[in-house]
Amino acid sequence: MTSLLSSIQHGIKHWYIPMIIGILFIALGIYIYTVPLETYVTLSILFSLSFIFSGIFEIVFSISNNKSLQGWGWYLTGGILSFILGIYLIMYPAISITGLPFVVGFTMLFRSMQGLGVAFDLKSYGVLSWGNLALVSALGIILSFVLLANPIFTGISIVVMTAMVFIVSGIYGIIFSLQIKKLKDLPNNIGANLKEKINSLTTELKESVKKQSSYNNTG
Repeated sequence: MTSLLSSIQHGIKHWYIPMIIGILFIALGIYIYTVPLETYVTLSILFSLSFIFSGIFEIVFSISNNKSLQGWGWYLTGGILSFILGIYLIMYPAISITGLPFVVGFTMLFRSMQGLGVAFDLKSYGVLSWGNLALVSALGIILSFVLLANPIFTGISIVVMTAMVFIVSGIYGIIFSLQIKKLKDLPNNIGANLKEKINSLTTELKESVKKQSSYNNTG
């Protein structure tokens, strides 16, 4: 209840950041799909740059919304993880063709699992289309596991799997962005009286917590 009230009062800042990341990943995924296997490792520089920029964007987004979104620390963790992996790939650009899929796979697996948690957060906010985000996140988890399982799935190209993982992650970013935009617009869609009632209810909740805490200390 308090998380929803916080979102209504503060609104969502920079809702478009996940969309920018999503478009970046989709574009990179399409490009990866067009390259031959021989040049796959040379793409590590593109992977590193995409992780660095997405990590910075996610860090900014999470810190900006630390009072608005429940579980914002997970977004911050994801941003830091992406940034660190991006730096790692820059430091070791000659990573082998067997190692690179693990870096990409684990990163996207974390993002997909994070997305699944976000979907349930949106459900708690009352966003009816939260299931779309959950479905895309679940698909991302499956694809990440398939990518990590290579060369067990020898009939599936590593290049194709990597491209699909990036594209699905990009779709997740765009859907997530559109969903939280609904939360951003929520304060503009409620009347002044309702806002006043929400502020009053929030104040009462805070006072109740203080009284309970004071009672426990004296008891």
